[in-house]
Order: sequence, then structure tokens, then C-alpha cells
Amino acid sequence: MTGLVYKSTGSWYTVKTLNGKFYECRIKGKFRLKGIKSTNPIAVGDYVEFELETKNNQETGVINRIQDRKNYIVRKSVNLSKQTHIIASNIDQVFLLVTINNPPTFTTFIDRFLITAEAYSIKAVLLFNKIDTYDEETLLEVKYLAALYRKIGYECIGISAKTGKNIDKVKVLMKDKVSMFTGHSGVGKSTLINAIEPGLDLKTKEISEQHQQGQHTTTFAEMFDLSFDAKIIDTPGIKGFGVVDMDKEEVGDYFPEFFELKQHCKFNNCLHIHEPNCAVKEALDNDEIAYSRYRSYLQILEGEDEHFRTDNFGKE
Repeated sequence: MTGLVYKSTGSWYTVKTLNGKFYECRIKGKFRLKGIKSTNPIAVGDYVEFELETKNNQETGVINRIQDRKNYIVRKSVNLSKQTHIIASNIDQVFLLVTINNPPTFTTFIDRFLITAEAYSIKAVLLFNKIDTYDEETLLEVKYLAALYRKIGYECIGISAKTGKNIDKVKVLMKDKVSMFTGHSGVGKSTLINAIEPGLDLKTKEISEQHQQGQHTTTFAEMFDLSFDAKIIDTPGIKGFGVVDMDKEEVGDYFPEFFELKQHCKFNNCLHIHEPNCAVKEALDNDEIAYSRYRSYLQILEGEDEHFRTDNFGKE
């Protein structure tokens, strides 16, 4: 039997077959040993093949094959720094929720997420949430950031999950697609998904005021069918987004504005740091590319973890 993985709890997988029936499935013991570097060999969004077995009058499935993935998106495993965790696979687009405060989303996090999406050929859209709560100065920061990323080519939408502002625009983008929603804990993913599809009634929690960080309400990624011919993947809140499996020479290629300029650099393997006649450095000096983006690029090259760095949205 063939089905689509809707939920993963680490040891059991909820799989929906083509005829719409759900089965709880597990992996054969040997499956984990086939040289898969990720902590989870099967992810939400995977198409799998499985066989049914009956034990104690309960019908469950045993997964014996994963079909080839169109794409997938990963982050560093929380506990095993050298391993990756596949968040989801076969995604048409990913929406990154951004909040200026309560909790803050820094540009280093945004940039790491965007280059990961670029590396795995997944369209990324930035949703600036909670705009109903911002004062005039904070709204200017939203406009500044949105202009920065729109100039690069990313779609940016200011939304309010609580008031419903621009939710219709998000739904139009989602129709007939598999969309993943992600961001830090507390940015309002569950509230947004409930606004998009009220019948889901996902759990939400208030922001922890003491730490200005969201409390985790989603433990595992899960896919839902929506009423307007769309699928959504809700993911756990992500604190950090370490870049994985990327050579230094290719990092710049996943910054679209750097890649566009690369052909004008003197050296075709230019790292845009100390090399002479570097088009990226010249564009930086002329304020044609954002300093915050260049700083993110350098941090990634240096292998720094963005958890320990903050920024003030591109301003000195």
C-alpha cells in the first residue's frame, strides 16, 4: 500500500492512503541503519509504501520503503549537532512567520532560513505577524524589513492572525499546494492556522513574559487537509536554524542578490571577503545590498551559531 505521512511521533507514523484511510505505521528495525544521517528517516510529507499486519485485533502498517522526495527542509538536530533533522518533505512553499518583538525574530534567523529554503529549492514567503499590536516606530521596522526582502525577490505580507488582516491573501497563495508554516515559538503559528481553518482548533499558548519566548505548543510536525483544497504542515517552534551540508564556496549562491553579482567578481570562486574587485563588496559599499544580509553571510561562513548573536534589524 502507498500513503502520505501526515504525522510523525518519532516511532509511529500516521499515514493516509490514496482512498483516504488513515493507518498507524512503524518502521522495520533495519530501516534506520541504511546510512541515513538524519535523526528521523521518515518525515511528514513523505510518500511511503507499507504492508498491513494485525496484532491483538488492531491493524497497523509496517513501512518498508520511502519514495523519492521532490525536496525536503532540514535543521540541525537539537541534541546531536552533527546530525540533521528533516522537518518536512515534498513541500510546495514555506511560510516563515516573523515578529519584531514578543518574541523578536532577528535577521540572522530569517537569512539562515531563507538560504536553507533556497538550497532545497523551496519557495519562501515572509509573513510579518502581529502588526495589529505594533506602535508607529515598530511598524516602520516592519516596512524596512519587508522592503529589504522584497528587493531581493521574496514575497512579504503583513498579517494579523488575531484580527484576520490579510489572511485571505495567504489563503490564495496556499490553494492547491502543500505549505509549511514555521518560525520561533510564540510568533503565532497556531493562531494563524486557526484563523485560516477555524475547524482545526490547534492549541495556542501565551508568550512567556519572563523569557519573551514562546512556549512550545507543537511537539511534532503534522499535516492537515484544509477545506479549500490545500494542505498545511504545522511545525514545532524553532529556536535556532543551523545551516547544514553547505560548502563555503556555495553559501553565497543561496543569497540571490550575491549570486546575481557573482559574474562581475574578478575571481569566479570569490568568497566576497578580502578578494580584490569583488562585485558584492562594491555593492555593499554603495548600499546596494543590505549590511544585515552580508553580516549573516559572514557568520555562516565562520560557522557561528545564530542563537548567540543578536542584531538590530540591519541598523548600526
